Amino acid sequence: MWRPWLGKSRRANRQPSSANIYHTEIIADVAVPERGETVRFFSRKLVRPGKLRSVSNKDLRESLLSLFYLGVAAVLPVAWWAPICDWVSTLRRKRHFRKEFARYDVAIKAVLGDDVDTRSLFKGHLAAAHRRRLMLAAHLVPGRRWSPTIRLEGLDGLREALQRGRGAIVWCDQFIAQTIIGKRALFEAGIEAHQVSVNFHGFSESKFGLHVINRPLVEVENRFLKSRIVFERADAYQVTARIQKTLKENGVVLMTNTIHAGSTFTEIAMGDHGWTHLASAPANFAARAGAALFAMSTLETVPFREYRAIVSPELKPNAAKPASLPAKDVAAKNLVLQAGYILLKRDRLLEAVKSYPDQMMAWSGANRLTGQQDQPAIGGDAA
Repeated sequence: MWRPWLGKSRRANRQPSSANIYHTEIIADVAVPERGETVRFFSRKLVRPGKLRSVSNKDLRESLLSLFYLGVAAVLPVAWWAPICDWVSTLRRKRHFRKEFARYDVAIKAVLGDDVDTRSLFKGHLAAAHRRRLMLAAHLVPGRRWSPTIRLEGLDGLREALQRGRGAIVWCDQFIAQTIIGKRALFEAGIEAHQVSVNFHGFSESKFGLHVINRPLVEVENRFLKSRIVFERADAYQVTARIQKTLKENGVVLMTNTIHAGSTFTEIAMGDHGWTHLASAPANFAARAGAALFAMSTLETVPFREYRAIVSPELKPNAAKPASLPAKDVAAKNLVLQAGYILLKRDRLLEAVKSYPDQMMAWSGANRLTGQQDQPAIGGDAA
C-alpha cells in the first residue's frame, strides 16, 4: 500500500537496464578429421533489444577509480603501482567472491583441472582488472611518459605475410594488457593497424559511460591505430565491406575474440574438460579473402615493467574440403576451413591461458550451449 506521506519513490520510476536478448541456434557441427575434433557453429538473432540506462550504478565507482588512478600515475613512482592495485582490489573482494566466484571456479577448473587454486587466481584476476585501469591512467597523465619494456614476438612472420599483398588479420585474446599494450607494441614496430570494435568498448555500458568513462580508453588506443572500424549490427554490410577493402589494400586488421558483436560464433572443447566460445568472423574473413591469420596474446610478465606481445606463426589449417557439406549455406561459408582456423586459434589461446590465467578477462562457462537464450561470459569486455 502506498502512503502519501512517504513521498514518491525514485526507485519506482527508475528504468532498469537490461542486456540485449538473443536466441542462439546451432548451424552445424563441423568435424576436423585430422584433429579428431568437432567445431560447433551457432547463429545468434536479436529477440529483444535491451534498455540502455543513462547512468548505471557502476558509473560513479568507475569515475572515482579513474580519478584515483590518474593521481597515482601522476604522483607515485612505478614501483608503488602494483601494490596499490592489489590493495584497492581487496576493498570489494568479499562481494566479488559472493556474486562471481562460484561461476569462475567452475569455469577455471573445467579448463585447467581440479587441482588449480582458483581462490588465488580469482584474487589475481581482481587485481589485474585494476592494473588495466592504471595502465590507461599512465597514458593520460600529461608530461609523463611511462615506458615499460614491451617485447614483440612474431613480427617477422607478420611482415612476411604482408609481402603477399592480401592483408593480415590479427586475432587478439582478451588479456588485460591487450587493449593498450598490444596495440602499442604493433604501433612501435611500425605496423599501422585497423581495429574492429563495438560501440560500447570500455568500462561502462551506459550512455554516460559511452560518452565520458569509455572515451579516454578509446582515445588512448586510437593513438596506436590507423583507424577504428566500429561494428554495428544494423550496418553489418558496410562494416564487412570496409574490412574487405582494408584487406585488399594489404592492411592489418585487429579483431578481438568477442562473440557478442557478430551474428555467428563457435564452440569448441577447451583444456581439461571445458568448453569455450570463439568468434567466427576472423576465420570467416581469412577463409573468404585469403588473408593471413595470426593469433595474438599480450601478457604482463612483470606488472607495469615488462610485457610480452606474442604474435603466433601464421595459422594454416588443412584446406582440404569434403565432397559434400550438410547444407548450402555451410558450403558457401566454407565452414570446414573456418573450423581448422578456429582449432588452431584455440590452441594458441590455451597455451597463453595456462601461463597467465589470472590475466584473462573473459571466461565462457563450463557447460555446452545447445541453442538457447544467450549466456553471458564471465568478466567479458568487448574490443
